[in-house]
Amino acid sequence: MSPDSEERALRRARWVITAQIAVVVSLLVAVAGAIAYGILLSGQHADADRLLARTIQLGPGATPPGCVWLFTPGVHAPAGPPPPGMPIPELAAFVPSPGDVYTDRRSIGGMTHTIRVENHGGVVSQAFFEERYQVEDRASLVLGLGVAEVLALLAALGCGRVLARRAIRPLEDALRRQRTFVADASHELRAPLTRLHTRAQLLARRSSGRDAAELDQLVRGTRELGEVVEDLLLSAQACGERPSLELVELGVLAEEAVAAEAVRASEGQVRLAVTRERRPYVVQGVPTALRRVLSALLDNALGHTPPGGSIEVWLGVPDERHVELRVRDTGVGFPATDADRIFERFARGSDGDGRRFGLGLALVREVVTGHGGTIAAAARPGAGATFTLRLLRADPSGPGGHLA
Repeated sequence: MSPDSEERALRRARWVITAQIAVVVSLLVAVAGAIAYGILLSGQHADADRLLARTIQLGPGATPPGCVWLFTPGVHAPAGPPPPGMPIPELAAFVPSPGDVYTDRRSIGGMTHTIRVENHGGVVSQAFFEERYQVEDRASLVLGLGVAEVLALLAALGCGRVLARRAIRPLEDALRRQRTFVADASHELRAPLTRLHTRAQLLARRSSGRDAAELDQLVRGTRELGEVVEDLLLSAQACGERPSLELVELGVLAEEAVAAEAVRASEGQVRLAVTRERRPYVVQGVPTALRRVLSALLDNALGHTPPGGSIEVWLGVPDERHVELRVRDTGVGFPATDADRIFERFARGSDGDGRRFGLGLALVREVVTGHGGTIAAAARPGAGATFTLRLLRADPSGPGGHLA
């Protein structure tokens, strides 16, 4: 994973933790507010029901409390003019027998009223309670809960951000220590492995017979181990500071990479060639990193192409902004479903006898992505594979850098 990808992942993790804390706190405040609102509403309704029941019990001889109107047809009516719509004659049908009680809440004249209709000894009374002040109390509570929710959300975001940074910091330190260890270990191992590989080559040249074959195996083993160390070092460099970019002639790098693998291709009876126009294919990048990309792609192709096959490195300019390089082989190929998986670290193919294509191709994708390019693979089992690398073109006559 590149440093930019790691930083994006860590930043995303911090925001996810912050958002989760904020959501949990907001939900808790909302639930507490809903409970408080429910308790207030239930208490208001109970108070209104008790007040109306008491008013009807006291009867017409007592003065009703404020906001209460009592109607007992033929016996009592309010002193002042009642709101339009009171009383409601059809409600008497709900209390046909003595002792029957009916309660309801309706909007009358644009205001909610609690209504109690009671048949008391054959006399039906209707009491109305205007909930004006109760509605105002509920509105004040909702406003207060809204302000509390906003303040709690802001506080949760602030605290969540601090807690998220503290939670992620050990992971950031671990990633930094990992990169440092890989870089240091790779640097320390590279020199002794180079000496070991050189001595093994000298011994192989001086030996003959069975010992020579064993020494050839030793040479191949030290070379592969050196390649692993180079991959690890390249990975560590990709995760460190971004190196300065130079103008790189991709066609020259391709020809050099093909020349370096010519002997191996000849021994494996594989035809290896470069197809390109005689024009510059200049990109901006790190020469050593791009050289490793081409080496890894050719190594993968040679490892999966049987004797008698061919490998073609093709360069072209698909449009004015890009340079395209394809490594096409006639090897064993792979299923189309593996086209993305082969770029994962330590993935292995089911065919071929080359070195693992997991770490090498994973690093290839990291390097290409770090250069602002793309790489894709296409293949069919038994019909070869094609790796297409696309990078942004650079102006060789422009300012900055030099051709490498």
